[in-house]
Amino acid sequence: MIELEVYAAGVRNPEKMMGLALEMEGVPGLRYKVDTNHDIVYMEFTEENATLSGVQSLFRRAGLDAKFVGHLPPEISSKKKTQRIDTSGV
Repeated sequence: MIELEVYAAGVRNPEKMMGLALEMEGVPGLRYKVDTNHDIVYMEFTEENATLSGVQSLFRRAGLDAKFVGHLPPEISSKKKTQRIDTSGV
């Protein structure tokens, strides 16, 4: 299980909350709750299909800017591998 806390200014706005709910309902294995007093979204993934870029994309499509709170678990990486570029031959 992967747990995340995300600060999303404006999520207490009913239109933004509805947009985010519509985006999140299509994610398998996701449970969440919204703290409207503090603009925090608590997310719990039961499947390991979560990526940072995927979570940020959910919020962006709802018109919100996601800022992750606390330590990010190692299971939720950007899933991008960086490859060193060899410039010795240049």
